[in-house]
Amino acid sequence: MCFGFDGERALRDSLDQKGASRRSVFRGAAAIGAAGAVGAAALGAASPAVAHGHRGKGGRGHGSRVPHELISIQMYTLRDVTDGTTLPTILERLAQYGYERVELAGYYKLTAAQMKAALDAQGIRATSSHDGLSNRNSAAIRTKMENAKTLGQKYVVVPYLVSDQLSYWQDAADQMNAEAAIARRYGLRYGYHNHAHEFTTDLGGGVTPWEVLTERLDPRLVHLEVDLYWAYTGGVNSGAADPLEFAIDVVRSAPQEVRQYHVKDRAASNGDMADLGTGVIDFAEIFRKHRVEEYIVENDTPDVTPLTTAAVGHGYLEHLKF
Repeated sequence: MCFGFDGERALRDSLDQKGASRRSVFRGAAAIGAAGAVGAAALGAASPAVAHGHRGKGGRGHGSRVPHELISIQMYTLRDVTDGTTLPTILERLAQYGYERVELAGYYKLTAAQMKAALDAQGIRATSSHDGLSNRNSAAIRTKMENAKTLGQKYVVVPYLVSDQLSYWQDAADQMNAEAAIARRYGLRYGYHNHAHEFTTDLGGGVTPWEVLTERLDPRLVHLEVDLYWAYTGGVNSGAADPLEFAIDVVRSAPQEVRQYHVKDRAASNGDMADLGTGVIDFAEIFRKHRVEEYIVENDTPDVTPLTTAAVGHGYLEHLKF
C-alpha cells in the first residue's frame, strides 16, 4: 500500500491485462511490496528465464533503493486523461501514489504560473520538461527558459529529433549547445532524450545519429536523459547479442553525463512498452551500474489505464532493490 493505494492490486490488473509471464509476476510483485514478494518468490523459483537481458537478480540480495523523492513521471503518460479541467484531480492522484515531482509535456492551455499553482496545491514540483528546439528563435528560447524558471524546474530536455541526414543532426547538436549555454544562465540544466533510431539510422558510412550527438554535444553544457526502453530496443534492433549490456554501454560510454532516466519496461511477447515490473528489462542491473538524479516513470501506451501505470511505476521503483 502506498498513501492508501493498493499498489499490488494495480500491478495484478496490469499483469492480467497483458497476460504476463510467471517470472514477470515474480519481478513486479517483489518490487511492489514484501507481502507480494513472498508469495511471488515461490512462483518465480521454477519459472523459466525471460529472453533478452534478465539475469534473474530482480533486486534480490542488494540493499540500495531509488530515493522516493527522486521518482518522477512523464506527464505524456497521462495525456489521454489530463487537460486543464482534469489536471487538479490527476495531480491529486499522483500525490496519493507518492509522487513529489513530474516531468511536463505541455501546460494544457494554462500559463506557466497557473501550472505551478496547480502543482503547488498538491505538493508536487515540475522538475523537468520536454521542449523542442526553438530553431534559433531568440524570443522562443527566452520564453522557454523563463517558463521553466517560473515552474521551478531544474532540467529542460529536448524530447525527439529525427532525420536520415548527417547535416540535420550536426545542426541540431549545434543548436542544443547554443540553447544549453542560455539555459545555464538561467540556472537550468539542458538535456537530450533518446529513442531507438539514433542507434540504427545510417547517416552514411555507418555513422549513426547517436555517434554524431555524443561527439558534438558539449558535455559541459548538455546532459543525457536516457530512455532505457529505447536504449534496450536500440540494442535489439541493431542485433546486439545482449540488449541489456547495449543499454548499459549507452549509459556508461557517452562523454555527456547521464542525469535522468526514463524508466519503462519492454514486453517479452512483442517488444511493446510495458508497465514497470511486467516486462524483461533488468532495471536493478542498470541502476547498480549508474545512478542518476531523476528516475522518470513512463509508458506511452499504458497497459490498463494511465493512472494504473503511474501507480505501478511508483510502487515498483520505490521498492526495487539493487
